[in-house]
Order: sequence, then structure tokens, then C-alpha cells
Amino acid sequence: MDAAQSFAENAANTRFEDIPAEAVRVARMDVLDTIGLALAASTLAPGCREVAELIKDGGGKEESTILGFGGKVPSWMAAFANGTQAHSLEFDDVHEVARVHAGVTVVPASLAVAERVGKVDGKSFLTAVIVGIDLACRLAMAAPITRSWHATGIYGIFGAAAAAGRILGLRADRIQHALGIAYSQAAGNAQASSDAVLTKRLQAGFAAKGGVLSALLAEKGITGAINSLEGEFGLYKVYHGGKYDREVLTSELGKRFEAANLTFKPYPSGRGTHASIDATLEIVREHDIKPEDIDTITVFKSRTAARIEGGEKKKRPTDVVDAQLNVPFTVATAAVKRRVGLRDFLPEALKDPAVLAVAQKVNVEPYPEFSPDDFHPGITEIKTRAGKVYRKRVDEPYGNPRNPIPREHLVQKFMDCASSAARPATEKNIKEVVETVMKLEEVRDVSAIIRLLA
Repeated sequence: MDAAQSFAENAANTRFEDIPAEAVRVARMDVLDTIGLALAASTLAPGCREVAELIKDGGGKEESTILGFGGKVPSWMAAFANGTQAHSLEFDDVHEVARVHAGVTVVPASLAVAERVGKVDGKSFLTAVIVGIDLACRLAMAAPITRSWHATGIYGIFGAAAAAGRILGLRADRIQHALGIAYSQAAGNAQASSDAVLTKRLQAGFAAKGGVLSALLAEKGITGAINSLEGEFGLYKVYHGGKYDREVLTSELGKRFEAANLTFKPYPSGRGTHASIDATLEIVREHDIKPEDIDTITVFKSRTAARIEGGEKKKRPTDVVDAQLNVPFTVATAAVKRRVGLRDFLPEALKDPAVLAVAQKVNVEPYPEFSPDDFHPGITEIKTRAGKVYRKRVDEPYGNPRNPIPREHLVQKFMDCASSAARPATEKNIKEVVETVMKLEEVRDVSAIIRLLA
């Protein structure tokens, strides 16, 4: 039996009562976080307005809302816009083992289909989100690590399709076809990150859109490959040469849900920069180091991270994407401003002379003790002009489940993001969204959340 059948049955048959409380708690926060990021991106992220305008120009049945901009479009196109927006600030969730940003594909797809269907209750919605995130993460965890693919695009479409199928009320065999249809669209590459272009954000949107479209096609009776994962020409054979771990893929399916293991980001930059930011902030705050006191900053990262996120070119980023996937710029921002926030990546902030001056002093070096492809740990060493040297190592950056962000901080993150929307809701409505999501399993119609923001 292909694992696609097991996942389809899991998506169709999991009951809310079967899901551990921790997975439910984290999924609630992920829904809130993802919505907030999509709202903020409507003003703060380049390219999002253009995507929304293009979608609206295309017209179509008014089913689902584009967050931040307002207006309803066909559900799969709303998922495209909102998935793109939610991934555009580099502030979205990540599963650090799977290396997938699951929420930005699954949550926008689920919201779009819930609006299309209408009167989807909170328990049903959360169940769909949780099984979708679980599928996307398991697919990636079972595969060998590769820097060639954009994992969110490749695996996220399957999670989005499963979640959308669950909300549509599809039987397991129809969801299995939806996964096969999704496989025909699964795509995403790392070149977009390497070139620091806006396509990097679009790949999450493509996955969200493709997931919704796959489920809707399956609902209509369109068939997809039923052996989409382990078949002769399935995902693991074609994309990974047949190398994968089936035990990791299906172990405790329906009992353990990877939504419980999501990381929430405290800074709007590539997760590989966060250990260095954490260490820099701790050093400059504890020792009251001013920018003018700094002689050099040496950041030690894994070999791959040092190559991708370091180097001379990174000391003067050319655009926001380049700045977000960038150790010298983010470390310099932390050292100068003692924070790293959304507005530190606006076009004018990229030209801040004080930050750029410190960035010239940052060197990123490979550290042999770190696993070559592990982007997460880092060591920051600051040498002052007075000759003092301060060194800090961080193995589990802030936001990791073992070093979590408190709920109140995530709520404040949402409030800040929501207030930045192109069409901001009232403060009263924003607070009501928080209250609604925090008791989501009691909500009769999740579309009420969207109405508060429209």
C-alpha cells in the first residue's frame, strides 16, 4: 500500500478528539501567526500588491478573501495570494527537522476553502490544518536533506491538498486522488533563494493554490496518481532517487502530529540567521557595547550556512530578500539597533549607514564542529576596539520548541502585523480575532475571523 493511502485515510478519518492538546495549542497559534503575517505583507513586502492586483484583474467567482487588501476571488487564487503574502516577510513558522514552512501553505488553503464552503466549525478547521501540517512535515522529514529543492513548495502542496480535502468532506479515496493531482504540480527550487528573488515567496503561494485546486478537482471526480509517494515514478523515486525512510514517514501516524513541533520566528529573516542574532543581542545588551566600540564581529556557522548566508556581497544587500537571508546584515542590525524587526528590512533601512558600517566588520566563518548542512547553531564573537572579546554560542535559537516564544509575545507579534495591513481592521476587531483564535475549537464558523479583518 502506498503511503499516500495511509495519509488520505488519516486526513479523512482523524477526529479532533484524537489530537494531543499540544498539537492543538500550537496549531491555534500558527493560524494566528500566519494570518498576521499575510496582513502585514500587504504593505511591507514587495510584490504582494502586484500579485493581488493581477488576481483581482482576472475576476471570477467571489468566494474567498485576499487578506490585507480585501475583495473576494476564487478560492484557489485567494490561497495563492495569502500563501505568498504569509511567506513574504521571512517571519513564518518552520519545522526545523523537516525544514518546511508548513503553515504558509496549509493555513491559507484551509481558510480559502472554509470561506468557499461556509459554516466550517473550529474543530473541523483545526483538524484539517493539523493533518495537513503533519503530512507536509513528515514528507520532508523522511527525505534526505537537499539544498536543491524549496521544501515548502515541494511538500507543502500535499499538506494543503489534504487539509482542503478534509474541509470539503472528501472520502479517503478522493483525498488520495487529490494527493496524486498535487504530485503533478509539486515544484519549488532553491535557485530563487540563491538569487534572492521574489519567486522565493511565490513558491509557497503556488503550493497553497495547487493544494486547493487539487482537492476541488478530486471533488469533481478527476483522478490523480494513487501511488504518488512510493510508486515506480512516485515522489521519492523521482525527486530523491528512491532514498527515504518509511519509518519516519508513517511512524505513529494519527497519534503523533508534527504541528506540535513547529518553531515560531522572533525575527523576520532566514532561520539560519537567528542563532547569530540571539547571540549578538545578548552580548551587546549585557556588556552595553555601542556600534562605535566594535572592532570586528566573527560569526561561526556550518559550512553550507557560511557559504550561503555570508560573504562580502552580503555586507551590502541589494534588496529585502538578500537582506533577510544574510548573516552580516542581520547581525549588524542587531548590534546597532538592539532589535531585528519588520521595519528593519524596509528599503530605507537597507541603506542605513550605521548598519552598513558595522556589516563591513562582520565575517562569517565555517565551524567544523557544526554539521555541514545544519543552519541553526551559531557562535558570535565580538571584539571591541579596547581589545575585549565576547563570545556566545547558541544551539537552539529563540522560537524553537525547546526555547519557545511565550504566547503573549506571539499575540503581540500578531497585533503589530495586523495593524500594518493595507486595509487595517479596527483595534477592537484585531483583539476580537485574537480572542476568537484562542478558543477556535468553540467557533461555529471560522469565516467570522476573516469578516473581522475584511
